[in-house]
Amino acid sequence: MKKFLVTMVAGCMMLHTSAQSTAARPEERTLIVFFDGLRPDYITQEAMPNLYAFKKRSAYGKSHHSVFPTVTRVNSASYSTGSYPVTHGLMGNSVFFPEVVNNKSLNTGEAEDLFKIAEATHGKLLTTISLGEILQKQGKKMMVFSSGSTGQALLQNHTISGGAVINPAMILPASIRDSIFKDLGPVGPGGGKHKWVTDALIRYGLNDNGPLVSAIWYSDPDGTAHAKGIGSADAMASIKVVDAEFGRILSTLESKGLTQYYNILISTDHGFMTHVGEGGKGLNQLLIDNGLKQSATSDDIVTAGGAIYIKDHNPETIRKIVSLLRPQEFVGAIFTKGAKPGDMKGFVEGTLSFETIHWNHSRAADILVDANWDDRVNSAGYAGASFLPGVAGHGTISHWDVHIPLIVAGPAFKNAFESELPTSNVDLAPTVLHILNIAIPATMDGRVMSEMLRKPVPGAASKAKKETIETQASYPGGTYKVTMERTILGKYQYVDGAKTERK
Repeated sequence: MKKFLVTMVAGCMMLHTSAQSTAARPEERTLIVFFDGLRPDYITQEAMPNLYAFKKRSAYGKSHHSVFPTVTRVNSASYSTGSYPVTHGLMGNSVFFPEVVNNKSLNTGEAEDLFKIAEATHGKLLTTISLGEILQKQGKKMMVFSSGSTGQALLQNHTISGGAVINPAMILPASIRDSIFKDLGPVGPGGGKHKWVTDALIRYGLNDNGPLVSAIWYSDPDGTAHAKGIGSADAMASIKVVDAEFGRILSTLESKGLTQYYNILISTDHGFMTHVGEGGKGLNQLLIDNGLKQSATSDDIVTAGGAIYIKDHNPETIRKIVSLLRPQEFVGAIFTKGAKPGDMKGFVEGTLSFETIHWNHSRAADILVDANWDDRVNSAGYAGASFLPGVAGHGTISHWDVHIPLIVAGPAFKNAFESELPTSNVDLAPTVLHILNIAIPATMDGRVMSEMLRKPVPGAASKAKKETIETQASYPGGTYKVTMERTILGKYQYVDGAKTERK
């Protein structure tokens, strides 16, 4: 185990079930549920009967937002810290840390790569405090149950902080691994991983000795939709599997008489779109072919997803790369640093600033490139298409990836209520802390979702307004224009999407 995990207090976990106590009123607890890649239009009576019924009797956020880049590990880190990348420093699914390796990106889906980053940065994998760390300071704990990647699981409670992370491929602290598999047995085939982590939540989370906050993250429908496509028979079957597991959670809470003591917050990391790109050159090869990068393994320019890192940060090189990208049909919005703090446009003509997307961290690249997209409908009737190659995916700043479902229920929340006010995954942690009567750190970027609470926060903003930011630039033979839409609620800015036009 890596150095920064070894200091955990031994014996912090009590991982054995006990009969539900009837001698005293149970402590009010929180359960966070993520269905990876859950589009709002998946939640129907036919596809997800359990979640659909739960939504009907709960509070629903009609304007809930993924954090951009709309990828899994960015949103895992964002919900767990209540902050955007500008604060937590996890910039994408792929990231570049030259102190770890100087000529290629690291995969945040692999916990081993995250451990390398933590060591190289002296424990600063994330550059702000997390929900798990805050709970530990209160003598409480958070447990994470995940059927997805080890990186996604770790980023929900990256220092473990007195709790645990239980994932079929990684159990932390390592000292409890053997007892977990002895209790639960091996992971079954197919959808067995979803059942296995649900069994783990029920056994270790929903009992007298369980944590104050539990989080369970199902890797479907994302995993299957990537491979088989949105609306495919396999993808729809995977949705039914995770919905059934969610139904088991609700049945367990009811059978134990715990329903009225659990606040449940349900979200996802991003939406999903069909991919319609025809392949071709990736960013690396495009830069090499145009004499801007020396070779595939050179360290002069390194790409990490859509992020482009230039070793000497030369402004003229940045401008040349942006000029190369503008006419490319697969390229959507382009972002660069603003000339000065507060600028909504980047210093390069036709770009938006990192500040517009809460991405202006010291770890930010020199350029961030989004994929282009449109509203075309696929063969299964699902709208939204990305110009990237492949079957289906996410990551763009389109409204199909940004706008996601939010469902909350429990003693703290209103029943059968719909809210039009904007919310984001960064708002989950502040809201959880508020309902647990734990102070919210000033470092958190998110807000308490007051409008959904039975007891609203006095003085909370209640009126939102729309904001449009436009930028454009000419290129040989045409004009490149980007229009961003944001929703403003008091001091909070929510990115609704950005559309690219070429004329």
